[in-house]
Amino acid sequence: MEKPVKIRVNNLTKKFGDLLVLDDISFEVAQGEFLCIVGPTGCGKTTFLNSLTKLYDITAGEILVNDEPVDLKKHNIAYIFQENSTMPWLTVEQNVGFGLDLRGVSPKEKKESVDEFLELVGLSDSRNYYPAQLSVSMLQRVSIARAFAVKPELLLMDEPYGQLDISLRFKLEDELVKLWKRTGTTVLFITHNIEESVYLGEKILVLTNKPTKVKKFIKNDLPRPRDIASPEFVRIRDEVTQLIKWW
Repeated sequence: MEKPVKIRVNNLTKKFGDLLVLDDISFEVAQGEFLCIVGPTGCGKTTFLNSLTKLYDITAGEILVNDEPVDLKKHNIAYIFQENSTMPWLTVEQNVGFGLDLRGVSPKEKKESVDEFLELVGLSDSRNYYPAQLSVSMLQRVSIARAFAVKPELLLMDEPYGQLDISLRFKLEDELVKLWKRTGTTVLFITHNIEESVYLGEKILVLTNKPTKVKKFIKNDLPRPRDIASPEFVRIRDEVTQLIKWW
């Protein structure tokens, strides 16, 4: 059965003065889909996410969630940045529960949700630590747990593992897939790492250089957990590399 469309991007255009960054972009993302967005450095990937969250006003076109204009008061959207976004004056447990406090959930529901997601990201034993006591990878786990704890309908991730080494990156990617499968959240994941996009994405959206257009949508049906050495993985990785390399 075909999944309903969660996000529709119709003829999206964004200019900064005379600089055209996003040039008439259109695509759709299905409910519960994991979409990776890749493209050359500086092509406007983050600009797209900032347009979706209304940090930027778009110049033309529209972004719809559930066939309605994006409304952060109505749509439950979480955003994970590359930089550490934990609050240093709060413990791990308090950071993960912060969004639940804003939503006014009951103490019982909050505790159950915080406990669940701390367990899923392996931070139950660190719940009383403060961010200054954590490693970079642990800080990202806090951010991931905090985002999933509010049960977002849409999760935006902007190169969240860009500062991590390969072994930590793969570990956190596996945890992310586990959380995504458990919750059914729609995920838009921006990365400049081509291998990461093939490892994570059900679909891969390849963007051109500025002014940015959609280069190609690639469907990725590889079974999970994915073997980065398999011939089909290498084939898709090489296809994405060539799409980004040649203009």
